[in-house]
Amino acid sequence: MNAKTDLTGATDTLKVETLEGGIVVVTLNRPDVANAINTQMGSELEAIFNGFSTSPKPPRAIVLTAAGERHFCSGGDLKERNGMTDDAFLAQHAIYERAFMAIMECPIPVIAAINGVAFAGGCELALSCDFIFAASHARFALTETSIGIMPGCGGTQNLPRAVGLRRAKQILLSALPFSVEDAERWGMVNEICEPAQLMPRAITIAERIAGNAPLAVRQAKKSMHHGSRMDSRTALFFEVETYNRLVSTEDRMEGIAAFNEKRKPRFTGR
Repeated sequence: MNAKTDLTGATDTLKVETLEGGIVVVTLNRPDVANAINTQMGSELEAIFNGFSTSPKPPRAIVLTAAGERHFCSGGDLKERNGMTDDAFLAQHAIYERAFMAIMECPIPVIAAINGVAFAGGCELALSCDFIFAASHARFALTETSIGIMPGCGGTQNLPRAVGLRRAKQILLSALPFSVEDAERWGMVNEICEPAQLMPRAITIAERIAGNAPLAVRQAKKSMHHGSRMDSRTALFFEVETYNRLVSTEDRMEGIAAFNEKRKPRFTGR
């Protein structure tokens, strides 16, 4: 794992660390309440991920994880929600919606490193990332229908795209938990890691991504992210358009020069 070079910031609910090579680790930091998402955490997630998207010098890869050894995130903070009026509840949920959308629309690859239980909004948070590595003791559930609501931060859309519609219906409508082994078998989790190896593995993949041409990585993500929601022919045309934007970049010329000179490319994101 790369040595930490700069502490980007710490809020009341999050830790943000910058590692060498343009990798950023965002850590949910409310371990005393199972990293439940309160209003402040929602606001801080939105601000941080929107900041990544608009930064003049953005990170090259992001890892999202959580403090503690048992819980990634238990979902929304139900103690904070206890007694909320309908208007207050809706106002808070609007913050959550913007936070999750900021993660889903982030142009930089976001890797989820799930270090424990990811229930309800915590499971939705994992699904908002580009792909998921999970510790061997992780468990997942979308429990919302058991408390009178439904997933409202992408769960009904991202889960079917990960595991298939019929499997997603079973998970969402039963509200039953499922194991990390099932999550991997169904296609939701990319890889299961022993707890001590979770972050090193996530950082290793982040390093690999960060070493590639950043504009190419972002354009490839954009093509997959938006193209998967189009018909195949429209998606192919969209792919060509995203590809064409790379032709005039310095990184494209550097990649070809490095190949021919038999050296490692030095990508600058230009």
